[in-house]
Amino acid sequence: MALQLNQTAPDFTADTTEGKIKFHDWIGDSWAVLFSHPKDFTPVCTTELGYVAKLKPEFDKRNVKVIGLSVDSVEDHKRWAKDIEETQGTAPNYPMIGDPDLAVSKLYGMLPAAAGDTAQGRTAADNATVRNVYVIGPDKQVKLMITYPMSTGRNFDEVLRVIDSLQLTAKHKVATPVNWKQGEDVIIVPAVNNEQAKEMFPGGWEEKKPYLRVVKQPGA
Repeated sequence: MALQLNQTAPDFTADTTEGKIKFHDWIGDSWAVLFSHPKDFTPVCTTELGYVAKLKPEFDKRNVKVIGLSVDSVEDHKRWAKDIEETQGTAPNYPMIGDPDLAVSKLYGMLPAAAGDTAQGRTAADNATVRNVYVIGPDKQVKLMITYPMSTGRNFDEVLRVIDSLQLTAKHKVATPVNWKQGEDVIIVPAVNNEQAKEMFPGGWEEKKPYLRVVKQPGA
């Protein structure tokens, strides 16, 4: 069965550029972003890995751990890191999972079981489906999944925006509207009736429709 939102992210043990990890233990009480790559020494992924390294302080502020995965060995990842630093100005400052036996890629449904058990001889095109972003909560459940084509670089500013929404809505009974950014107005969820809303939001709200009640962001 394909991995779905609110399911437990599959646990695994793997070698990384920062040593062996057991994924759930590595996440601990933090949030996590796992983003995957079809092959080392690929151009779009090179730009992404460098940009995420520059964003690491933003992830740290949100109690989010970042980890990459690529369908090659840890040794290849370490060689690739030199190219990333040279071309992007920053080498990865977070662990990169080695997946030379395709085990994690198959565990997460990014490659079919029939893909075999080695990265040897496989091209980036063979692994084109290994271009995912997963946001995982401290409860180890998958909160977001995005799959990108090989030709389109990922928007990690958007990933941060979604994490802001996920963390806010995990604490308060609100939802965030289209294009919402931190500090902007939010929506009271329909499951909260007006009597309950008066207790939760004593400052009041704007009722555009009975199902569309706009309120200041809690804590903003």
